[in-house]
Amino acid sequence: MSLPKKRKIESGGGGGGGGGGEGAEQEDGGEREVARPRRAWCRQERDQQYYECYSDISVHEEMLADRIRTEAYRLGIMRNCAALRGKTVLDVGAGTGILSIFCVQAGARRVYAVEASAIWQQAREVVRLNGLEDRVHVLPGQVETVELPEQVDAIVSEWMGYGLLHESMLSSVLHARAKWLKEGGLLLPASAELFLAPVSDPTLEQRLGFWAHVKQLYDVDMSCLEAFATRCLMGPSEIVLQDLCGEDVLARPQRVAHLDLARAGLEQELQAGVAGRFRFSCYGAAAMHGFAFWFQVTFPGGDSGKPLVLSTSPFHPVTHWKQALLYLNEPVQVEQDTDISGEITLLPCRANHRLLRVQLRYKVGDQEEKAKDFAMEDEQWLPSQQLPPEEARLSR
Repeated sequence: MSLPKKRKIESGGGGGGGGGGEGAEQEDGGEREVARPRRAWCRQERDQQYYECYSDISVHEEMLADRIRTEAYRLGIMRNCAALRGKTVLDVGAGTGILSIFCVQAGARRVYAVEASAIWQQAREVVRLNGLEDRVHVLPGQVETVELPEQVDAIVSEWMGYGLLHESMLSSVLHARAKWLKEGGLLLPASAELFLAPVSDPTLEQRLGFWAHVKQLYDVDMSCLEAFATRCLMGPSEIVLQDLCGEDVLARPQRVAHLDLARAGLEQELQAGVAGRFRFSCYGAAAMHGFAFWFQVTFPGGDSGKPLVLSTSPFHPVTHWKQALLYLNEPVQVEQDTDISGEITLLPCRANHRLLRVQLRYKVGDQEEKAKDFAMEDEQWLPSQQLPPEEARLSR
């Protein structure tokens, strides 16, 4: 799952930089307004706001319109029809219920469709419309608190967020596995892999180069603004979503993490941080703007014996997940065989466990090693009207 996310280009902002700040005087000379301190949300409140976002139909429209995603799940489920025939299934985060219905079509005897957002009401309508009330039981609530009448033979879930771990939904799947999945039960998908590569972003390059061309357009030289544009667009420590293609990748991608969903201790690993080291050798000369990371998940092969892979790679057709970009502070020129090395760690943000945080250490060629800490931001996926009043007023 992934909530729609808008790419931001503003730098600064918030209650701190740019020309304003706590107690700052208004530009029109009006009264000074002292900003109240933000009220920290507790984990339960964060979760509730997260679930409420999935009550909106546009989120589900985007996911179902992603044919690569939805067809992969359908085929992954159908490929395991022998293991599902006559069995019970738990659908974690069922949304509108389509994966639950796929499981019934594959022969499942009963599916427990657990959904924490208000969209469970629409899921129940979909189930009723398809005449499956006796086989798909829609259960409103969080999977951590919902009680099932029995243990299940399989768990299906589309838990992946941007950059794989944004939204921290995998923890709910692992909770369901520990509590409700029978020994040796089936997980769909069964594993996930994270890949990383140095990239050049043509969209960013065009925007940075725009200021050198203003003189040709209006006979006014604004080339001096390119450095400022670089700070604005590349300086913020924000994870940016971008649709890249294979030509933008500057070296052979490397797998930096592998998550086996049946592995004991995976929940503790997620909390501590999923980390991996990398080393690249560049294909040729290019402007490197940063690193891109993406994921793939694998469904067991069933009777066919051939696993099915859903990939969000820039070398594959685009999905709604796109790729997650980590910009350097400025472009770096690389040449053929330029060595790039470092380490990446993905973990939950301290202030909000639903948001993805990325710690990056890297070294390009002969430059000294550098570090940058990135994060998805609240307002990227949580509308301002759903923030607490203090946060909504102070958000960028």
